Amino acid sequence: MRTTTAIAGALAVACALSACGSGTSTGGSGALEGRTAEVVGTWSGEEQARFEKVLAAFSDKTGAKVTYTPAGDELPTVVQTRVSGGTPPSVALVAQPGFAAQLARSGAIKPVDGEVQRAVAEHYAPVWETLGSVDGKLYGVYFKAANKSTVWYSPKAFQDAALPVDAPGTWDEFLSVGRALADAGKPAVSIAGADGWTLTDWFENVYLRTAGAADYDKLAKHEIPWTDPSVRVALEELAKLFGDQRLVEGGPAGALQTEFPKSVTTVFGSPGRAAMVFEGDFVSGVISSSTDAAVGEDAVFFPFPSVRGSAPAVVAGGDMAVQFKDDQVTKELMEFLASPEAGAVWAAEGGYLSANKDIAPGTYPDDVTRELAGQIVDAGDNVRFDLSDLAPAAFGGTKGAGMWKALQDFLADPTKLDETVQRLEADAAKAYAP
Repeated sequence: MRTTTAIAGALAVACALSACGSGTSTGGSGALEGRTAEVVGTWSGEEQARFEKVLAAFSDKTGAKVTYTPAGDELPTVVQTRVSGGTPPSVALVAQPGFAAQLARSGAIKPVDGEVQRAVAEHYAPVWETLGSVDGKLYGVYFKAANKSTVWYSPKAFQDAALPVDAPGTWDEFLSVGRALADAGKPAVSIAGADGWTLTDWFENVYLRTAGAADYDKLAKHEIPWTDPSVRVALEELAKLFGDQRLVEGGPAGALQTEFPKSVTTVFGSPGRAAMVFEGDFVSGVISSSTDAAVGEDAVFFPFPSVRGSAPAVVAGGDMAVQFKDDQVTKELMEFLASPEAGAVWAAEGGYLSANKDIAPGTYPDDVTRELAGQIVDAGDNVRFDLSDLAPAAFGGTKGAGMWKALQDFLADPTKLDETVQRLEADAAKAYAP
């Protein structure tokens, strides 16, 4: 994990919070006095409170008054309704690039101006500019990111099995450690098969490492079919885990009854019934809120392992700020959200990761969060956005349909590889049809 000396860490935090060298040109105090803006996002509760501190920092800097409206999982519907009614917000934070593209092509959102584009180019790897662009124009700023390439484990479970606590670096080592855990009486992995989105994350991580970024991009756009040999290879690797009854807590049948929060507490609750759980950085939130385990001590993580010699890569999610208005306060708010100054406000509070490479590591409150953010930044252009979020919702994001259901059925019977690829392709062809 990344470490920072006390002096260097203090200097880094101070620099981040004052936007040292950020290049942002957002107006000084009072420049937007009396102006107003509204932001709509999915966040509520603690996340809302932390984001509102970011908006308060903008208000203190500029004099503008910015209000936040939480919309939860209904954000796309809320935004579409308000656009249709002629009352769009100034800015919305959207998690689905496909939805942002729909808004852009309908003319509902505006391309960012030159200052915002320069800020994104300065502070982010090029892949994030690509992800925020539609038809060659930049529309979005990725303010918050998620690292979905982490495997969380219990050091105690490894020690009880007389295994080194060292993280497995390759898929074969991961499976070997799993078998050793099973031999010692502890199922290796708790899988949240009841939530189909977790299975798409399993597939995406293996596919990115076996097929590479170029084919990942093609599959996300359905430029190659799901019957392509590269898909088969990824599913064959997954079958090595899904098909071994000893490795999966409760076996496939039990996994298909396990929802995401339970998959985490199965490992880190008392008593722990499995040794590892795969999912994103947000696993730490479930651990902290639902178990007595201490993140960083009783619960640690390693990067998703290399498969067939693949280089490090990260499957990411994130919330992208898009603008519906082109007034000065909206433009300056967008520029602020692209700056390390804005990200540092939430980073210091915890529960936040950013792809902004100029947020000093010392700004994050603990080693675990620093490492999670560092993986996203260090991966550079080897980051790829969650494929199921890039796909049409009918294929990539619908309960009981498309990828979710096909991969649940594959978990139930990993021998049905031919049926799985044929079904995935049939569903994709319908969803991607004009």
